[in-house]
Amino acid sequence: MKKFVTTAIAAAMAAGSLGLASAASAQSYGRPDQRPDQRQEQRHDARDDRQDHRQDRRDDRQEHRQDARDDRREYRQDQRAYDRYQRAERRYTAGRWQQPRGTRYQVYGYGQRLPSAYNAYVVNDYGRYGLRAPPRGYHYVRNGNDVVLAAVAGGLITAVIAGLFN
Repeated sequence: MKKFVTTAIAAAMAAGSLGLASAASAQSYGRPDQRPDQRQEQRHDARDDRQDHRQDRRDDRQEHRQDARDDRREYRQDQRAYDRYQRAERRYTAGRWQQPRGTRYQVYGYGQRLPSAYNAYVVNDYGRYGLRAPPRGYHYVRNGNDVVLAAVAGGLITAVIAGLFN
């Protein structure tokens, strides 16, 4: 008996939902005083507006990506301003340079470590020699006729300007 009642209730609910669906599908879109072809035009216009809005957002995202790409390119160019190995465009006359005690003369290159004994030869007046200001945490150090851009903390060499001094 319970199965029969449950089945009857389920059938009644299914029939009711079918009736609601058919009533909903019978409703017209748009205003009732409009002709069906006018309603269809309105739907197409609304669809076109949505597509235009999506296209505008897509263009905005594309422009933003292009701007970000340009910013990254400019940043990389600024970073390359400190080339690893440069030949000095002009030579300057400076005082005589002596090798630090306990070291032998060596031409240092990019990626090598500069001994701490060279910290006595820091070039503080870099503007006078046509050098750009060193990045934070770096300093210029004289090594013979060359100038080396090295990290203050570890002495890691990031650039060499060859032949800056006579």
